[in-house]
Amino acid sequence: MKPLKLLICGPVGAGKTTFVSTLSEIPVVETDELASEAIGKEYTTVALDFGRLTLDEQVLHLFGTPGQDRYHFMWDVLAEGALGLVMLVAGDRPADFGNARRILEYVTSRHPIPFVLGVTRQDLEAVWRPAEIALFFGVPAHQVVGLDATSPTAAVRVLAQLLTFIRDSEELVP
Repeated sequence: MKPLKLLICGPVGAGKTTFVSTLSEIPVVETDELASEAIGKEYTTVALDFGRLTLDEQVLHLFGTPGQDRYHFMWDVLAEGALGLVMLVAGDRPADFGNARRILEYVTSRHPIPFVLGVTRQDLEAVWRPAEIALFFGVPAHQVVGLDATSPTAAVRVLAQLLTFIRDSEELVP
């Protein structure tokens, strides 16, 4: 059975590397480098994060993208052939929501793939909830899932939601 490719996108600090690391059954291939500008963290992804997960004998390749605009060319490279997209948004960083929407529109306009929005940092008190993010992005509530990216259970729940959405989307195509 051919591995399925899933893309994980989002702004800097949304939890992409953590999400891939939480799900991966292999050591994650990371391309982190010292941040050359003030982005709220010491290291940042400059090419990709790669992990692998097997669900019911189906291998999923997890490709996390860089979040900085200057690496936007990697969004296209990594989106090629992807079955679906998990777009992560840090629920406690509303200043990043506009950028997250722009990344989502960029990727899905060039690669029309099913997606879900994962709202990270749901373990914090002062955080936007999935229903609020659905309204902000103008997407149905069933496409938005809250999570703590360090929780394997929560990360799998997001993947399950994406895979269900993909299955349902395929059933609608004549």
